[in-house]
Amino acid sequence: MAAPHLTTRDVPLDPERSALLFIDVQNFSCRVDGGEFEGAPPDEVRRSHAYYFDRLETLAIPNMQKLQSGFRKAGIEVMYTTIESLTKDGRDRSLDYKITGFNVPKGSWDGKVIDEIAPGEDEIVLPKSSSSVFVSTHIDYILRNLGVTQVVLCGCLTDQCVESAIRDACDLGYLVTLVPDACATMTQERHDNTLRAIKGYCRQVGTDALLAEIGA
Repeated sequence: MAAPHLTTRDVPLDPERSALLFIDVQNFSCRVDGGEFEGAPPDEVRRSHAYYFDRLETLAIPNMQKLQSGFRKAGIEVMYTTIESLTKDGRDRSLDYKITGFNVPKGSWDGKVIDEIAPGEDEIVLPKSSSSVFVSTHIDYILRNLGVTQVVLCGCLTDQCVESAIRDACDLGYLVTLVPDACATMTQERHDNTLRAIKGYCRQVGTDALLAEIGA
């Protein structure tokens, strides 16, 4: 007889079996002087990416700070992944990143999590060289060692690395919660399209509602 299984993704977080993962909230792509925008004057970057930086600074990062604080207080594992090669010249990075021209050298400023949500000294930071953290790191092994079955995701970009992680985490058997108001991408349209596309892979819960859930 088949083992019983869940029939819904709408399952409140169990603090003992949950983890919060920040995706690519780093200097490379979240600062106007980051490496992704190398060669362009910061004022020009801010103008050409006005929506993105406004969302980051006024909504996504403040909500990330609230999540980080709340999850730490609840004793829930807080983790981070950043785009960063394992080598200086990036020879280990994915073909996709090579074609795109992304190389965040090992140990560089670009590879660091932004100061606003700086990792604690005993929190896990995983460098990755692919869109999905589940492809180019051993995060699945780590989460299973931690006893984690529910993963909360937020970060950048909603429709790229965040979406990739959601799909892979779901296929690997994790219950996934996305926090849309703690995510950012280049346009509202791209953000909204992803929320619709991945509705069947995760539950989507706002920052305040999620904090109330773990507080309860």
